[in-house]
Amino acid sequence: MRDDIRAETVSISGHAGDQIEAYLAQPLDQGSYGGVVVIHHMPGFDEWIKEVTRKFAAHGYLAICPNLYSREAPGAIPDDAAAAVRAKGGVPDDRLVGDVEGAAAQLRSLAASNGKVGVIGYCSGGRQAFLAACSLPFDAAVVCYGAFIVGEPPEGGPMKVTPLGHLAPQLSSPLLGLFGAEDRFPSPEHVAELERILRAQDKDFEFHTYPGAGHAFFATDRPSHRPEAAKEGWAEIWEFFGRHLSS
Repeated sequence: MRDDIRAETVSISGHAGDQIEAYLAQPLDQGSYGGVVVIHHMPGFDEWIKEVTRKFAAHGYLAICPNLYSREAPGAIPDDAAAAVRAKGGVPDDRLVGDVEGAAAQLRSLAASNGKVGVIGYCSGGRQAFLAACSLPFDAAVVCYGAFIVGEPPEGGPMKVTPLGHLAPQLSSPLLGLFGAEDRFPSPEHVAELERILRAQDKDFEFHTYPGAGHAFFATDRPSHRPEAAKEGWAEIWEFFGRHLSS
């Protein structure tokens, strides 16, 4: 852990060249660092996800979180922005890929970059991290309780997304999956299905499921937070990214 980091809001080039907001955090001391694109959860570009982005910098990574809701609700408070996006069925997949590609390019352009970049996502961002890793070249990918990678959204729900299991052959990097045993989306059955798909494609992956944890167990500002599961999950993240993103 280090205290000497800088964190700031920046503008990056996203899908179709759109300028979108992003939160960039990086160590201040000289060195060569791996990068992490942080994909925010459904509640959006909020205080917790910025804390997560700073956490990566404090652990020796260049980290950036693009605001996927920049277009629908520029300048809005996170809850309002998330509501506006939910009303439209979520972030379109092609736009997500373009925004993440722009965020990864921003990290690789930094003088302190060692050229390696990973992606991590939470909640809806977990699905989007899988999508990004199947669409773009990454060195490592982490899915934190990503719903609807397999399995259809419930009828009448706000999310207009489709499963992504068919993209598994295109997975570009090793994958770490962190799940709660009490979650419904994804349920343990969904996790098992994804595991079967990845195994059939001979992909490099590892999954961990935590008893007593449900959805959003990493989120320290929510009742769903499970400290022990989160602690173990972070340990897995540091070990995984340490292996795949170090110089």
